[in-house]
Amino acid sequence: MPFPADRPRRLRQSPAMRRLVAETHVQPSQLILPMFIAEGITEPRPITSMPGVVQHTRDTARKAYAEAAALGLGGVMLFGVPEHKDAQGSGALDPEGILNVALADARAEVGDDLLVMSDLCLDEFTDHGHCGVLDAQGRVDNDATLEIYAQMGVVQAESGAHVVGPSGMMDGQVGVVRSALDAAGHDDTVILAYAVKYSSAFYGPFREAVGSSLQGDRKTYQQDPANSREAIREVLLDIDEGADIVMVKPALSYLDVIADVRAAVDVPVAAYNISGEMAMVEAAAANGWLDRERTIDEIILSIRRAGAEIVLTYWAAELAARLSR
Repeated sequence: MPFPADRPRRLRQSPAMRRLVAETHVQPSQLILPMFIAEGITEPRPITSMPGVVQHTRDTARKAYAEAAALGLGGVMLFGVPEHKDAQGSGALDPEGILNVALADARAEVGDDLLVMSDLCLDEFTDHGHCGVLDAQGRVDNDATLEIYAQMGVVQAESGAHVVGPSGMMDGQVGVVRSALDAAGHDDTVILAYAVKYSSAFYGPFREAVGSSLQGDRKTYQQDPANSREAIREVLLDIDEGADIVMVKPALSYLDVIADVRAAVDVPVAAYNISGEMAMVEAAAANGWLDRERTIDEIILSIRRAGAEIVLTYWAAELAARLSR
């Protein structure tokens, strides 16, 4: 029996050798920690479907910002959870609203040592739970929503956001936000566009996290999971409108889309490892079905390998702490 002429196993024989030839790496600076800051609570409120994740008070959030900076994370993405909602999502525009004061808190805590990012969407603030305002027929009104998004971008930048993330999948959202920011003198504010956001079943735990009031679904504006070519169209439109970074959400079920987007554009690509993806791992690990740490590492590595330079993940702080050991 002839011996093999080529022996790939030589490059796998020890941890040191595997580290030397590894093609993909995960660094803390590539990770963004999503955080929820709730109005009107005095203690952190656990999110039952997302073990280890909480709705923060403003005080506990400040400690988390400082920890994220010390760990060398790339940034934090903030979501506000208001006590009161209305049809217009007016709390999103209030400088004293929970998201905007959280942005100010974060910027005061970390300055420029950590990127402070803000979700720019109305779903947390509307009593109907949609990402935009509704017309007389109860449909999401794209262009009326754009007017609010433009104002939100300016308020968030003035509150301290280094990066704003339009996430509502409204047509034209990046262009109106870019124009409004520039007109208000915030031409240095970065836009991380949720360019490819699919209508996904994996958002379930997130809706608990933000106390969603959603009635119906978002299939008329979030992308159809059946389509991948459409993703490239969405990305290119956002770049033409001024997006600095483009994002695919969810990540794990759309690794092919991440790879396609990475091949199509020359701007940084982000991906969001979302709540349902996290919850599945945590549930399986709690039942002893998976090695939790190895599974987390493999998932984040797969997202990086697909082409995302930036990964939003609820495991960001844990991963960064482990990477620094």
